[in-house]
Amino acid sequence: QVQLVESGGGLVQPGGSLTLSCTASGVAFRTLIMSWYRQGPEKEREFVASISPISGRTPYANSVKGRFTISRDNAKNTIYLQMNNLAPEDTALYYCKAILGGTIYWGEGTLVTVSS
Repeated sequence: QVQLVESGGGLVQPGGSLTLSCTASGVAFRTLIMSWYRQGPEKEREFVASISPISGRTPYANSVKGRFTISRDNAKNTIYLQMNNLAPEDTALYYCKAILGGTIYWGEGTLVTVSS
């Protein structure tokens, strides 16, 4: 079993920045493929970014490329999502996802609201 806890969401003005965190417990963190997803109001859940435990590859959704950065700290069992130049369309519940041996785990989400 993998438990995921997200934090760092909040209210931010357009153009501002936030950093989200997701801490995993229950298994060896180094083996997890970790990702961020988001679900905006009346929208489907969508991929934001992921980070491979082996290659370190970090694919991003086109909508966030150049503004968001995903990273991981294996010593802290944590991934981060640095979000810059936020826009109202980035308003969403942001979820952390882990994949281990074909099984998918989700956190409860952290809410990001971008508004003036």
